[in-house]
Amino acid sequence: MTDTQNSQLSALLENDQYLNVPELGALIEATVLSIKGREVRLDINGLTTGVVRGRELFTEGGTYGNIKRGDKVEATVVDLENENGEMELSFRFAGNKKAWEDMQEQFQKNEPVEVKVLDANKGGLIVQLGHVTGFLPVSQLAPENYPRVSGGDKGKILDKLKSFVGKKMRVQILDMNIDDEKLIVSEKTIWESEQKNVISQINVGDVVEGEITALADFGAFVKFIPSGSDASGALEGLVHISEIAWQRIDHPRDLLKAGETAKAEIIGIDGSKIFLSMKKLKTDPWADVETKYKIGDVVEGTVLKSNPFGLFVELDKDIHGLAHISELSESPVDHPSKVAKSGEVLKFKIVSIEPKEHRLGLSLRALEEKKAVKAEEVVKEEKVTVADNSIPEAVIPSEADLSAVALAKEEGSQEVAEVKEEVSETSEATETPAEAEVEAPADDAKTEAPAEAEVEKTEEAKAE
Repeated sequence: MTDTQNSQLSALLENDQYLNVPELGALIEATVLSIKGREVRLDINGLTTGVVRGRELFTEGGTYGNIKRGDKVEATVVDLENENGEMELSFRFAGNKKAWEDMQEQFQKNEPVEVKVLDANKGGLIVQLGHVTGFLPVSQLAPENYPRVSGGDKGKILDKLKSFVGKKMRVQILDMNIDDEKLIVSEKTIWESEQKNVISQINVGDVVEGEITALADFGAFVKFIPSGSDASGALEGLVHISEIAWQRIDHPRDLLKAGETAKAEIIGIDGSKIFLSMKKLKTDPWADVETKYKIGDVVEGTVLKSNPFGLFVELDKDIHGLAHISELSESPVDHPSKVAKSGEVLKFKIVSIEPKEHRLGLSLRALEEKKAVKAEEVVKEEKVTVADNSIPEAVIPSEADLSAVALAKEEGSQEVAEVKEEVSETSEATETPAEAEVEAPADDAKTEAPAEAEVEKTEEAKAE
């Protein structure tokens, strides 16, 4: 070998491209040699020839749909040598890998991207970025697209999400993993970024006015334009159900309607979340509750609702109280609904008042106890009255006395007289002081004891 040949060989060995043999799965750059039917042959840096054929020719984005001889293309090695001694390549895998690499760059730069909604499920939207499929969770939708469904009905939420199928959205890549081919995007992140300058113009304590855009079981949404901004800077806040009114309500629709105009005070700002209160703009009726009601008062109230721990009772339009299940009856109660139904008007006794906590305790049991005490007092009074008005029973001759009278009929008048005298003595020994006071003198025959009268009748019968 001549010196010239040696130097050329050394130059080739020093050039890495001639020694860099592609590995399985590697993304390589090649030049199109020929296009024939469903096969494309590529030159791989002069080292070998590669072929792309069949389904591996096509990418979902159609990247290599119009290639021609001499074009530089990228392909992925799927087999180092096929049956023809050629390297098997794929445009499809190359396109997918390139797409993920492009998304990685966009993710690092926090650049907004446009996606197309392919489908929807209960958790969110299935979207397409390039030819990569990703997911947009419900929680990452912008406020205007968030499905506000009363009661959280999953069927209605899904219907709302399906209305976005076929539409395009501007989103930001929230998370991605090339190995797992996982892509999560967010619409809300872009909205928050765009609203930062507007949100910086509002403060806790500001009073805003806007339109009620939606009602949910947990509260009402109000859209408003901060002072100094135009319609493009509109913000939306949530009035939680507990901040709508001082009294307890079951649902925001009890007091509000979508489309109405409402005023509210900003009570909290957390990132893009704005919390509002309507009741703070009204006087707290609990401030003077102790002037209207006092512990021990018996009041009339309307049962609003029953639940496992008691009855909610309306005393007036602003003040509501709770009759706990333990205060409903002396006897055990399985459920408050067995004691009273919604709409019933009952009398309760106020057992506690806590103005700061907006609590007022009521009791039916206390009224039962009061009735029981009164009933006992009435029974005692009746017993005393009966004892004071009682009259001693009259002295009634015993059976022995009557037998003696019968014996006197047989033995003659002398014995009858003796029996009469004995009976008289017995009556005098047992008669009460009251009888002694009303008894006539001994010689007065008008007031005779029952036994003496009976003896005289017996003597008269004997004489006849």
